[in-house]
Amino acid sequence: MKFATKAIHIGQEPEKLTGAVTVPLFQTSTYAQIEIGKHTGFEYARTQNPTRFAWEENLAAMEGGIDAFAFGSGLAAIDALMRLLSSGDHVIMAEDMYGGTYRLAERILTRFGLTFSYVDMRDVANIESAIMPNTRMVYTETPTNPMMTITDLAAVARLAKANGLLMVVDNTFATPYLQRPLEHGADIVVHSATKYLGGHSDLVSGIVATNREDIAEQLGFIQNAAGAVPGPFDTWLLLRSSKTLAVRMDRHSSNAMQIAEFCGQHPKIVATHYPGLPSHPGHDIAKRQMSAFGGMISIELGSLARAVEVTSKLKLFTLAESLGGVESLVCHPVSMTHGSIPKEQRERLGVTDGLIRLSCGIEDVEDLMLDVEQALA
Repeated sequence: MKFATKAIHIGQEPEKLTGAVTVPLFQTSTYAQIEIGKHTGFEYARTQNPTRFAWEENLAAMEGGIDAFAFGSGLAAIDALMRLLSSGDHVIMAEDMYGGTYRLAERILTRFGLTFSYVDMRDVANIESAIMPNTRMVYTETPTNPMMTITDLAAVARLAKANGLLMVVDNTFATPYLQRPLEHGADIVVHSATKYLGGHSDLVSGIVATNREDIAEQLGFIQNAAGAVPGPFDTWLLLRSSKTLAVRMDRHSSNAMQIAEFCGQHPKIVATHYPGLPSHPGHDIAKRQMSAFGGMISIELGSLARAVEVTSKLKLFTLAESLGGVESLVCHPVSMTHGSIPKEQRERLGVTDGLIRLSCGIEDVEDLMLDVEQALA
């Protein structure tokens, strides 16, 4: 069964009682039990919800995993998978990643005895050099947020397995339609489902998938014991969205490619970061492990004043945090998504005051191109 068929049918079979072709919304907190010690398999909605189960089965199938576990946000999902570790454990993280992940690691998880090193994962040797006796996990994003750097998933997976390390990949930017890290050797995939998986800027959620029975058992326990589960309506919306994920990502990717090509040749743009461009340093690796290059572009305009000017003139790209919706958005990472990362680290990575990030929606590309062109003029 190919991807789009899985997305539409796995976990989304017609409901048995009525034949409804849409998975019902089970908006309940508890379930009637037959007698003491005897129930239908459903006791309490934090632990079991049929709508959530359908979404988890659906995402696991799309990622090629054996199980998935939904959470109330992307950060709740990351926090849950970090609970696989113990005090004293060490994690190697990508130095360029979502600012909220860095904030969670440095300002919360370190208080419970976890330690973190941040390395440039474009070179696997940097990861190898950072391994210590207490290292337990390698955590990366690819493409990264916001600099769009690419990690060679297969190479990192080989290193992780040789050293007995868990490998985690944040696949939010790519989605399982464009990239499936488990197929390249990763142990765990995490998403902010708020973004492309939801796709309509109308929910907040997260999800983790794995292809290992031992990890699935632990994550299931953590999900229930810590309780950061999503509400059933959000999972129902995600089931709706997965049916159109393939067609949406095709349009996001094709729109972004045309806009990136235009930006890459524009005299008023200092640099364009998009893995679909042959000039991108990670293009060959991205081409090998992705089926297309996604809807995210970062462009360097040279100064804060220029970033303010361009974002103020955009009409169809709405200035807002988040990404991955059907509508186009523009973000200023320094003041929005990456403010928690120290200034010196941001600037070393290229996350400057003049950097803006475009989330290319699925509008007519001609209209988006005209909008970008007039804002840059």
